[in-house]
Amino acid sequence: MLSRVADSLYWMSRYLERAEHTTRLLDVNLNLMLDESSPSSEHRWLRVLHALGHPRELTWGGDPYTLTRTLTFDLTHKASIVACIISARENSRHVREQISTEMWQRLNSLYLDVTRPNIEIETEGDATEFLQTITEAIHQFQGITDSTMSHGEGWQFIQVGRNIERAAATAMLLEAYHEDLWTHPEGIPEGTEYLEWMGLLRSATAFEAYCKVYTADLSPDRILEFLLLDAQFPHSLRFAIDAMQHALEAIQVESGGMSRAEPLHRLGGRLQAMLSFSSIDDVLDQGVIAVVRNIQQQCRSIHSTIYELYVDYSIQTALAG
Repeated sequence: MLSRVADSLYWMSRYLERAEHTTRLLDVNLNLMLDESSPSSEHRWLRVLHALGHPRELTWGGDPYTLTRTLTFDLTHKASIVACIISARENSRHVREQISTEMWQRLNSLYLDVTRPNIEIETEGDATEFLQTITEAIHQFQGITDSTMSHGEGWQFIQVGRNIERAAATAMLLEAYHEDLWTHPEGIPEGTEYLEWMGLLRSATAFEAYCKVYTADLSPDRILEFLLLDAQFPHSLRFAIDAMQHALEAIQVESGGMSRAEPLHRLGGRLQAMLSFSSIDDVLDQGVIAVVRNIQQQCRSIHSTIYELYVDYSIQTALAG
């Protein structure tokens, strides 16, 4: 596969996953405002910024609705939802011949919807409905992708992009919550513990899935175990890394560069093994923050190696494979 095609499919998928993650964080925290005091509101929105990786030049100004508009519409911030959708659509345009017509129509329709004139004014009084519409559109795109695109090398690059972005986002989300839930849980205002735990789970679309495993018995250690180590939940770190590694192995086979891809195979396999064979007690002994930061660093290394192998490689390197 041409490097430009692999690059565009990979980033199309990453940008859409990033847009969905930001959309969900905003939607969850806007809804939680109905059940909180002012001090906890400020702390919660500062945590949102932490979970998004502290976007450059974006600070908490005291108004959650202003922050929501900025994170949704402001194109000067590359991490805003609309900026991510525009970037995803641009990448898909570059590989229009590689994706299905249905995929292009769904993504282009979403792009036209979020960039239409006066959209910011139209949604000013009902941000949550608009955010939910975006989430549904991205889910539809993912379903259309799986059902209308051949599951070959291009589809596998889409899976790699989605799952490495999801793993990094979930790790950052756990880091943002770690002080409140695992380091200083006594700092949570009395009577709001359930809301905090529920907010974390809902931020990872995990509340209902968690309750099916553990019932409604919410506890920080079980939540950590579920979001970090569960093998069956799509937004858990283990599931995302398993899916990413499976896609990378499929690409390795299809591209024929078995020996050339060995460093990437080792990186992904090391992270996969760490999550597969760790217990929640192991994680707590090492420290939550150390574990999730290690995962983020390994995801960055995998990303860099993907680029060296499939995007920025030299002709000599390709021939050597």
